[in-house]
Amino acid sequence: MTDPSKSPSDSASPDTLRKLHSARARSAYERAVAACRHAGIDPEAAQTVPTGPVGRAANALRLSAQSLTALAGTAPDPAADARCARNAAATAALAAQVAGSLDERAETATALRAALTASQAAATAAGGTAAGQDAALNAKADDAEERAAAAARTAGWM
Repeated sequence: MTDPSKSPSDSASPDTLRKLHSARARSAYERAVAACRHAGIDPEAAQTVPTGPVGRAANALRLSAQSLTALAGTAPDPAADARCARNAAATAALAAQVAGSLDERAETATALRAALTASQAAATAAGGTAAGQDAALNAKADDAEERAAAAARTAGWM
């Protein structure tokens, strides 16, 4: 991710913001994939109308993958790019909840809390008047994503 002291200014170009949000989205997606794998969730378990946590997590994973693919084929749009990162972080949080239900280790609880924090930070960076362009909120979201990835590795998910 980025060092908050080196994050782009509020006037960062759309291309710079695209790189920032894309990196965060890819990291969150990788965490989601890893947590799903750890929980034994097959991507084929995706349900259009999910009936349980496994179906919801698999469907969210599918939607995140589609969103990342679409992101690569569009012009930079800081608000849309930040929403993609937010959605990937929410997917990772959902996957972490399912993976976290498998055991009661402290590392698992820490990974779940970090995933939830990263999801909240990504939502804040994408929401309201920030629309993906607020440097301080983006830096906080990047930091939270880095911590969530580290916690997922410590938990053995990645």
